[in-house]
Amino acid sequence: MEYVTLANGVKMPILGYGVYQVSKEECERCVMDALEVGYRSLDTAQSYFNETETGNGIKKSGVPREEIFLTTKVWVEHYGYEEAKKSVLASMEKLQTDYIDLVLLHQPFNDYYGAYRALEELYDEGKLRAIGVSNFYPDRLVDLASFTRIPPMVNQVETHVFNQQSEANTWMKKYNVAHEAWAPFAEGRQDTFTNEMLSNIGAKYGKTTAQVMLRWNIQRGVIVLPKSTHKERMIENFNVFDFTLSEEDMTAIEKLDTKTSAFFSHYDPNMVEWFVKMVEERKRQHDSSKEEKNW
Repeated sequence: MEYVTLANGVKMPILGYGVYQVSKEECERCVMDALEVGYRSLDTAQSYFNETETGNGIKKSGVPREEIFLTTKVWVEHYGYEEAKKSVLASMEKLQTDYIDLVLLHQPFNDYYGAYRALEELYDEGKLRAIGVSNFYPDRLVDLASFTRIPPMVNQVETHVFNQQSEANTWMKKYNVAHEAWAPFAEGRQDTFTNEMLSNIGAKYGKTTAQVMLRWNIQRGVIVLPKSTHKERMIENFNVFDFTLSEEDMTAIEKLDTKTSAFFSHYDPNMVEWFVKMVEERKRQHDSSKEEKNW
C-alpha cells in the first residue's frame, strides 16, 4: 500500500474502499470482504445511510480498529455548529468507534462555516484525526482554507479520466490539501470500461481499464475510492501497485480530459435548488417519523 501524508502528518492509504450506493443489506458483508482483501481505508457518509452497517462490518472483521482509516461525511441538513457536532457524535456511535480518522463536510452549501468550526473543535478534542471537505470547488476551498483556524486537510471531488480536475489539483497543492477522488471510474459513464485507448494501455501491462484508471490517479498522488459489491472486483481494484504507467501513457490519458462533470455542476443554481429541495424533503420525512414514534 502507498500512503498520502496529510498536512498534520497523518498517513492515509492512497487506495480505499467506498460504500456509496451499497445497500444496508450488502454493506456489512462488503466491508468484511474489502478488509479481507486488504483494504485498510473505508469511506462512508451520513447520507449513505449505512454507517451502522459499516461499523458492524468492521467489528465482525476482526481487523483491529487502529489498522483502519475510517472516513465519514456530515450531510447538509446537519450543518451549523451545534447540529454538526451532534451529528458527528451520532456517527461515531453508529460506527461503534470512539474516534474517526477523517470527517468531511459533504457539500459546499448551507452554514458550512459553523459546521467546520464543530469539526475543528472535535479535532482539538482528539475525536477526529483529520478534517476536510468534499465537493468544494477551488473558490470555496480557498475561502475556507483562508478563514479557518485549521485548514482542510482533504478535499474529495469527482475525479476521473474525463474530468481530471487539473486546476482544482493545482489549488489543492498550493494550500496543502490532499486530493481525493470520488467516482474514479465515472460510474461507467462515457463507456469508461470499454474505452479503446485505456484498453490498449491496459493490454501492455496485462491490466484492465479499471486498473489503469486507478493507477493513473495514484501516480498523480490522488487518493482513490473504487466501489464494488463483488469480491473479485475488489481484488482486481486492489492489485494496482505492481505496475507503473509510462510518461507516454500518462500523457495520452491526459488528452481524454473534457474538464466537464459527468454528473452535475455545483455552480449550477438549478443543482443548488435540487439540493435544497432534497434537504427539505428529508427533513419532512424525519419530522414525520418523529411524530409517529411519539404517537
